Amino acid sequence: MTRSLDGLVLAPVADQAPGQVGTRTRFAYHEKDGEIWAEYAGGDVVRGHLVGTREGDRLDFRYVQLKEDGTTSSGHCVSTVVELPDGRVRLEETWEWESQPGSGTSVVEQVTEHAR
Repeated sequence: MTRSLDGLVLAPVADQAPGQVGTRTRFAYHEKDGEIWAEYAGGDVVRGHLVGTREGDRLDFRYVQLKEDGTTSSGHCVSTVVELPDGRVRLEETWEWESQPGSGTSVVEQVTEHAR
């Protein structure tokens, strides 16, 4: 299994138009006994939370977020955990909104101290 996500900060590598999550968004991950959760904020997202499970290198979670305009939205995401050659973690994600139309793919990567 790839190393734990607990305590890692990840950020999208590109802006996602339908996802409202962008390169300024930061995800603070936690992991314990097959459970994963994270808080996130930045860009158009004032506050977001995700919660789910991990089996091997597969994450399955639901997310909910509050945007700057006061609207909320929620969805489902399945991610694959990949360890990069430099030792950082990447999540390759496939997501779908459940509260509105839209779906897509995205990539988030571990942020190093100097890049936060």
